[in-house]
Amino acid sequence: MGKEHPHAHLLQIISILAFSLIWFFDSFILKFSTEPANSIPLSIRIILFIIMFILGLILIGLAHKALFGMFLHGERHETSTLVTTGIFAHVRNPMYLGTFLIFLAFILATFSLISLIPWVLIVILFDKMTNYEEKDIERIFGEEYLEYKSRVPKWIPR
Repeated sequence: MGKEHPHAHLLQIISILAFSLIWFFDSFILKFSTEPANSIPLSIRIILFIIMFILGLILIGLAHKALFGMFLHGERHETSTLVTTGIFAHVRNPMYLGTFLIFLAFILATFSLISLIPWVLIVILFDKMTNYEEKDIERIFGEEYLEYKSRVPKWIPR
């Protein structure tokens, strides 16, 4: 398998904490940028939240199934096998994309516009981590990965 970014777990934890704190304080205490929420009925915001949250969970779940589900059925991917089936046939980074959608769900729930700043920073951070990880995968799989990369988008599923 390819290498993760050296600080991937720490960066992910910090980004989750930073986003959560900013979103929570703006949404429920300071209410600095939540004025647009007043013009959108709560029921609509809840529906948007549920849709984005479930889509995020589905992407993460499908990625886990494609990568780790084979262990439940006694099968194992060889470490030298590039996974290009399931959700990975449509998008190269479904777990990170699912994470983006879950964060976005929280923004849609309260319309905390200030929370868009850490969200955009998280997208940029995860994109940089993905670039690092993809270089290593390219090194391992070479032309096979370049061909996969040319036909499967990094972020927006086809």
